[in-house]
Amino acid sequence: ISNRSSGKMGVALAQAAHSRGASVTLVHGPLTVALPNGVSAVPVTTALSMLDALEAQLPHADVLLMAAAVGDFRPKTVASQKIKKGLEKESLTLVANPDLLMSTKALNPACVRVGFAAETQHVEQYAAEKLKRKGLRLMVANDVSQKDAGFQVDTNRVTLLDGKRVQLLPLMSKLDTAHAILDRVLGLLPRNRKPR
Repeated sequence: ISNRSSGKMGVALAQAAHSRGASVTLVHGPLTVALPNGVSAVPVTTALSMLDALEAQLPHADVLLMAAAVGDFRPKTVASQKIKKGLEKESLTLVANPDLLMSTKALNPACVRVGFAAETQHVEQYAAEKLKRKGLRLMVANDVSQKDAGFQVDTNRVTLLDGKRVQLLPLMSKLDTAHAILDRVLGLLPRNRKPR
């Protein structure tokens, strides 16, 4: 129900977009890296609060880059105080978090929506399925089982899919990966329009 995501890829994307002149709002969970200068930030702590923030921000956006590694499940109830150890076994009931990409689909149909697929097996196949199912323009697939890519490291090796073309990027810094992703995103925007 959790993962080791550091937020490094999302911060790199925000930094790269800002350096290209875009007005950037970074909706983020807990981070292990500093926020880039000049970027507006909306911190959140749950998938539900992230959805609220996306609903507020997305109507004004040209591009949505969904790099956040949001947990698929959350506890059904949240205790208001510490749960003490006892003799009886405790059980935890989970419920599914909202699918943030699916939930954003109708908020701004003109927005170029880019998804990220953190996978450990059948990476390209699962990413292609998500691309189609979620109605995205671009999917960034990441094999997080690799030691030099994915969570908590400064490098990444991703595959970009848009339904027509598959592009495997070499191992590079997360900032260079972010710029390569943005190069593809710019090609998806209508001509004569740069992201705000």
